[in-house]
Amino acid sequence: MAKKGLLDVIIWIVGVLVSLAVGFGMTSGTLSIPYIPSIITAVAGWIVVIGVIIGVIMAIIQAAK
Repeated sequence: MAKKGLLDVIIWIVGVLVSLAVGFGMTSGTLSIPYIPSIITAVAGWIVVIGVIIGVIMAIIQAAK
């Protein structure tokens, strides 16, 4: 059971890092979506970044209970 818990944590951390990388890539213009204006891509990137931060905070609060 401990191995599954450790694996879950590793997968969760990787997901957070990938989400942040994509979000910040979209906000900086490094990542773009064809046929979508860059301002919309940047806003979507900020939504991803803020969503990830809120999700991490909520996960920490839930784990503390």
